[in-house]
Amino acid sequence: MEEQDINIKITDRDGVEHEVVAPTDMAMNLMEVVRSYELAPEGTIGVCGGMAMCASCQCYVESDTELPEMQDDEEAMLSEAFNVKDNSRLGCQIQMTPAMEGLKVTLAPES
Repeated sequence: MEEQDINIKITDRDGVEHEVVAPTDMAMNLMEVVRSYELAPEGTIGVCGGMAMCASCQCYVESDTELPEMQDDEEAMLSEAFNVKDNSRLGCQIQMTPAMEGLKVTLAPES
């Protein structure tokens, strides 16, 4: 394993936990990682292409990983989304960096 790869855990919408390895040198975000591992059916995640304009990549952050601060557009989108919890974030706004090692998230149900 290359040192810029990180281990994260993603629980899919069926409640199955997947331990995945994510590269940190490809500017990928969490939504793209979910897509690349096909942990959500095509067309049900990242519908807007990662622009924080839909909530299809909403996830619940289960680990105490320090995440980047939420930007206004993400906050606005989550204020309108369904099934939002205190630990909701949009996967497209979480960049895969070495600091995300050990991140644990659960995909929010489809709205």
